[in-house]
Amino acid sequence: MFQLHDEHHKQCPDYFKTAEEIEQEKSIARYLDNPECLVFVACEQDKICGFISGHFCELISTVSKPIQMGSIDELYVLPDYRQSGIAQQLCAQIEQRFEEYGVVEVFVEVWEFNQPANQFYQRFGFEKHINWLRKPVVKK
Repeated sequence: MFQLHDEHHKQCPDYFKTAEEIEQEKSIARYLDNPECLVFVACEQDKICGFISGHFCELISTVSKPIQMGSIDELYVLPDYRQSGIAQQLCAQIEQRFEEYGVVEVFVEVWEFNQPANQFYQRFGFEKHINWLRKPVVKK
């Protein structure tokens, strides 16, 4: 998890906290202690080489119909293990568990700068469904 947040901070330091800052605020324990949250790890000979975390809930909105949804919150595979199918296996595992819990759609949020992740999720069957736009109010 530390490496995931470190990569995000290095790619976009204006928006992402450092991995150290996140580590002080956030813990994998909140997933492990919550029955609506899931964590799966991929191991190669006693070494963790990737993980996925997510949660499921009913998405309720004032404008859309309620839906049982799953969210992939974090997915990370160590660089030496990428392109080996680990991410697909982790996604398939969490998706299978979501289905067992009655989830009908899975969501994931990926920043625009992370093109490898965007491409991965599109290959895995995810489609764009909303665009978030932003602009600074105060000029830098």
